[in-house]
Amino acid sequence: MRTFNHVGIVTTESKEGAVYNEGLGVWLTDYGKSPNRIEFLKFEKGSCLPELVQTNGHIAYTVPCLEKELEGKKVIFGPAVCDEHLTIAFIEEEGIAIEIMELK
Repeated sequence: MRTFNHVGIVTTESKEGAVYNEGLGVWLTDYGKSPNRIEFLKFEKGSCLPELVQTNGHIAYTVPCLEKELEGKKVIFGPAVCDEHLTIAFIEEEGIAIEIMELK
């Protein structure tokens, strides 16, 4: 079962507190510090994330089992291990990007 986690909004402006993720080629804000659970993303040229994510943003959900959640879905990125506590993937549903996150 999916649980809402955050919304990713694409921006071309630098946002205070944004941290650069070199592996993904994107500046990210901490959605945990946002009262509306918004993560702002500013992409660098050459980012490995799909164009759909880079141009339209996304909705993110946590799931208990990423592998099970991806079965039969249109996977457009990942799975990618971000650290020992987080693995993510992006799927396409209803014409938008959906981030699926497994937290350990």
